[in-house]
Amino acid sequence: MRSHKSVNKKQEESIMAKRGGFPGMGMPGNMNNLMKQAQKMQRQMEENQKALEEKEFTATVGGGAVSVTVSGKREITKVTLSEEAVDPDDIEMLEDMIAAATNEALRQVESESAAVMSKLTGGLGGLGGGLPF
Repeated sequence: MRSHKSVNKKQEESIMAKRGGFPGMGMPGNMNNLMKQAQKMQRQMEENQKALEEKEFTATVGGGAVSVTVSGKREITKVTLSEEAVDPDDIEMLEDMIAAATNEALRQVESESAAVMSKLTGGLGGLGGGLPF
């Protein structure tokens, strides 16, 4: 029969650290695997960000009077106005429609970005925008 040696707390912490675990956490972890997962997630985030930046989002308001296209980089790439939208006596209406279309296109970018991040992080809050603690 093998005798069981008693291990003190300091020895246990040393053993845990060598295994990649965290002292006091109750179970040894594998820090190497955790780092690999973090690196994989980082690569996926970068790929998804690049794909998002290459997309375009278009919003149209006023029954087609105004269309605004925004890139995934959140840059306005195109504004289209119908002839009917350009009324010199009602510039304010045109300004409002341009603002509304721009805001809607930007909301589309934000929505797509949030959906991609949620899929990547498995719906965990706090990731991508900072740590939750």
